[in-house]
Amino acid sequence: MINLGKIDEIVTRLTDSLPPGASQLREDLERQFRSVLKNAFEKMDLVSREEFEQQKALLERAQVRLEALQKQIDELET
Repeated sequence: MINLGKIDEIVTRLTDSLPPGASQLREDLERQFRSVLKNAFEKMDLVSREEFEQQKALLERAQVRLEALQKQIDELET
């Protein structure tokens, strides 16, 4: 999921760095910057921090379960 607030922050930084003579182009450039950044982030197929943390927790639980099962197998083999 794309954090539009971060995109807006980047757009603001970009437009603030424009030279004073480009102020009349500012609105058009903001729109173009926002579009380019949004498209680039969508192509990256990013996940949110929340989704990442959920998957991390799931993987950790699976690892614990796998270790317990391996221990049981080792005990049965001996």
